[in-house]
Amino acid sequence: MADTKQAKQVKQAERKAAKLAKQIGAFAKAHGGAEGQLAYLGQMGTRIVLVGEDGGWGDLVAASHDIAQAAAEKAGITLHESFDGEFAAKVRTGPYEWTRMAGIQVGGPSNS
Repeated sequence: MADTKQAKQVKQAERKAAKLAKQIGAFAKAHGGAEGQLAYLGQMGTRIVLVGEDGGWGDLVAASHDIAQAAAEKAGITLHESFDGEFAAKVRTGPYEWTRMAGIQVGGPSNS
């Protein structure tokens, strides 16, 4: 019985990884390629941060680090250990991001 439950969990994880890999692939296609970084979120799972060759960026959340790792491997993207240096420098932000991330601190509109 335990083996059946474990097999079911493995299949579910594989399906989740495949779905995420498809989304990563679509992002990469839309942005001329992509690279990523995995960030542990605690019990919530793992964040997959994506940066496209054109500077576009986005993220996805996987239920576990193993699922995130499998999805990135299936999608064929390069993963970075940290979000810094040349990798972080590829990100291009616009007015929306500046307003949302630092608006209050740099004199933008309040978020209240």
